[in-house]
Amino acid sequence: MKFNIVNEIKLSYTRKGNSEKLVSNSRDAIDVFRQHFDSDEIDYRESFFALYLNQNNKVLGIRKISESGISSTIVDVRIIMQTALLCNASSLIVAHNHPSGNLKPSAEDLKITQNLKDASEFFNIKLLDHCILTSTDYMSFADEGHI
Repeated sequence: MKFNIVNEIKLSYTRKGNSEKLVSNSRDAIDVFRQHFDSDEIDYRESFFALYLNQNNKVLGIRKISESGISSTIVDVRIIMQTALLCNASSLIVAHNHPSGNLKPSAEDLKITQNLKDASEFFNIKLLDHCILTSTDYMSFADEGHI
């Protein structure tokens, strides 16, 4: 049996309600992320978000990448970069929470940051920061010199 059908791929992105929010430091980014993390679950389960910015560091959009268990969540770099390309992002910032309240990056946090940095450099998109949040505080990889 011979098939002559090839699946068509359709991707779309719209700027409905495009934000004029400027992100110039980690505090600005955290303010945006906190609006999207579920405050009832930030101390309960881990979530990972990516924030996409244009060349002027204005917000293009935010996307939840994953939500999982108490001590980990799966992060697929391809999904993060796919969205960055789709919305023509010039840079991105990622964030996840630590339900434990510990702001120290794990070995896995450092590894995913390096993987994201490598992938974003390949696409000429700048990884500006990776933030770890708790319900009361945050840690910025950029502020700590890890990026």
